[in-house]
Amino acid sequence: MRNALLAAACAASAIIPAAVAWPGMEATLENLQKRDDLKSADCRESQELIGDLNWLPDYALSPVGSLVKGVILGRVSGESHEIYHDVPPLRSYACAANTCCVWWYIVDEMERLFRGPGGRCTNAARGAIRLGFHDAAGWSKYTGQFGGADGSIVLAPKELSRPLNAGLKEIVQQMRVWYDKWGHYGITMADLIQMGATVATVVCPLGPRIRSFVGRVDSYAPCPDGLLPSEESDADTLVELFRAKTIQPHGLAALLGAHSTSRQRFVNPSRFGDSQDSTPGVWDTLFYNETLGSAPPRVFKFRSDIVLSQDPRLFDEFRAFSDPNGGQEHWNQDYAREYVRLSLLGVYNINNLTDCTWVLPQARNEVAVDMWVNTTENILEVAGALRAGGLITGLVELTRPLVNKAKDASSA
Repeated sequence: MRNALLAAACAASAIIPAAVAWPGMEATLENLQKRDDLKSADCRESQELIGDLNWLPDYALSPVGSLVKGVILGRVSGESHEIYHDVPPLRSYACAANTCCVWWYIVDEMERLFRGPGGRCTNAARGAIRLGFHDAAGWSKYTGQFGGADGSIVLAPKELSRPLNAGLKEIVQQMRVWYDKWGHYGITMADLIQMGATVATVVCPLGPRIRSFVGRVDSYAPCPDGLLPSEESDADTLVELFRAKTIQPHGLAALLGAHSTSRQRFVNPSRFGDSQDSTPGVWDTLFYNETLGSAPPRVFKFRSDIVLSQDPRLFDEFRAFSDPNGGQEHWNQDYAREYVRLSLLGVYNINNLTDCTWVLPQARNEVAVDMWVNTTENILEVAGALRAGGLITGLVELTRPLVNKAKDASSA
């Protein structure tokens, strides 16, 4: 009930300016709205309904429709730890009768590609997480029933050619390979992309096990351009961009944490492969700590992450996620909830989807700390091993002299 009341209050405050009837009042209300927006944490939570949940009454909702509605309103966790043990053989009648069964075998392939021998998630996993974002984020409530999590980032070549989608060609090619292999089982590219993102997230050590649904409809039409965030944008631009996707500032703060596992290649080519926190391939909250404060030399902070971390609408969540006492759990819960929302943007058959969360791997609690982030010089052998999620045990001695050199320089 509290969430419903807050949603109504926030929605009411958003329509006040439309009732302006005398000169000067519009500017006054705009200033008051901005002040309240900066101060009120409650009105910064994502509460807006999406897709067919907007018009379906509760009595018409399927179990999945009710579940998704509960998740996006914060009444039900976006994480799930259920697992199914007795999976039928792939080509059996029992498997054909279960919508999720084929996904268990697809996810098995994904997991083997996404987990490196060192236990961290691989470059393919990072690509899958980013691809899930970029496909779903190609939607706005101002563009109508067009774009979103519809597979068009793979199926419409024009999308992949856009500058903000640079670096996705490898994972797009992998999605095409999987689609060619599994498509005759009735899966869609839209589902393949989003399942890839949630599998990659839970494969990363400490990553949440996000509720995952199938049944989306594919589109071969490119989504509208200009709907993806730019590293060069200011905080207001980014906040409004995501609000148009029904994602409020606190939800945006949670989703930004996916940069915990990322490594940049095109923002600054001279620092190719540098990570956005000091534990690349691990889904931990160091991204929040190090974006707010200091970070080792090899950590590359995106300008957009910095400005958002300092913005009053997101700062309290950055600080909360950074808390060593419960910050990880808080972030995982918020991220899972917001990613369920994101993964269903532009989906207008939510009520008819199938919950296949049980096919995901179980969450892992292993953390690897790599010496290389404390160096100022790139070591190709180490960078290559990390990129592949590989073991660097035998490469540590290569980094030790450079770590000492960095320490000597900082103390001089």
